[in-house]
Amino acid sequence: HQRNSMAVSCSSSSVSGSAKALACLHTSHLAPQRTASARLRLQCIKMCSAPAAPGGSKKTVWVWTENRQVMTAAVERGWNTFLFGSKEVGKDWSSTARIHPLFIDGLEIFDEGNQKVAAISEISSPSELQLIQPDNVEVQNNVIHFRGDWQVIPAENIVAAFQGCAGAVLAVSTNSTEAQVFLEALEQGLDGVVLKVEDMDDIIKLKDYFDRRNEAKSQLQLTKATVSKVEVVGMGDRVCVDLCSIMRPGEGLLVGSYARGMFLVHSECLETNYIASRPFRVNAGPVHAYVTVPGNKTSYLSELQSGREVIVVDQNGLWRTSIVGRVKIESRPLILVEAKENSGNGTYSIFLQNAETVALIGPDRGSGGRTAIPVTSLKVGDEVLLHNVAR
Repeated sequence: HQRNSMAVSCSSSSVSGSAKALACLHTSHLAPQRTASARLRLQCIKMCSAPAAPGGSKKTVWVWTENRQVMTAAVERGWNTFLFGSKEVGKDWSSTARIHPLFIDGLEIFDEGNQKVAAISEISSPSELQLIQPDNVEVQNNVIHFRGDWQVIPAENIVAAFQGCAGAVLAVSTNSTEAQVFLEALEQGLDGVVLKVEDMDDIIKLKDYFDRRNEAKSQLQLTKATVSKVEVVGMGDRVCVDLCSIMRPGEGLLVGSYARGMFLVHSECLETNYIASRPFRVNAGPVHAYVTVPGNKTSYLSELQSGREVIVVDQNGLWRTSIVGRVKIESRPLILVEAKENSGNGTYSIFLQNAETVALIGPDRGSGGRTAIPVTSLKVGDEVLLHNVAR
């Protein structure tokens, strides 16, 4: 292993459960039982890199490189846990960006507190793969490093060999294409990959791959509902959610008075006669309302704060995660909207600020139709979109 090498750690979503394994050819390097403090440190080395599908498991990615441009590309994409060959090099690279350093020592990987976080296994033939047996000693991560041409061992065999065991298993890949093979084999893939590259294009391609896969496979079902009531109700404390990313027309947050029925509230990305576009903002509703967050969960709007993640959804149900930059709570006049599902018996409600900049998203009507309906012009009989968690 190069003494000045490094790796970046991140996580990304998978649709089905990850293959699990706990194995190492070099049994003398297996980690001792971890203390509670060590387990807490280990939880800090995995960073979320891409939207995770509701209820889905996460993939781990480490980037192993000696190229500062590769490091910069990884940090820019939210991947900021690095692996170094020495603490001196780690300190030098840490001056470039705020990172979480880990360190390689032979066939082991340690954190700053000298707690072991991974074991490395080197495999050079199919027969060596067959010799690997799960071990009862717990280790957080196992890195499988294929010496020579790994493709003589089908990726499906590699995934199958490690299914059903406790620890996370990562395979070293020398480009983004190889990484995708390991992440997709047998539909489950390994728990992650170590992307050992010197070209920043591989970082970009792998991140693009995660984005495309999450967008294609992480689609929420939205249903049409017909507005049955629109009523001005008085004052209340409403919440504006400002995100760290830009929303496009047709995108917003899922909000509702009840977690079982969430309305798609449009962002303020559309200009009006009274105010300029604020494509990072959703005027989401009062403090008691629920908002959808990653992991098939909801949060009260009053609980959101800087750094929390929410789910941004478009009118086709495609979604992504976004980080909350700030939250503004102010007293404003409210309007009550109730709507009944077109394909069911459910009736759901939402309170929103009575303002032209606040809108609900309706079904796609084509180029001539309205994407968003301001609550100030909303009327009984209009169709809007909502997400029914029971479906």
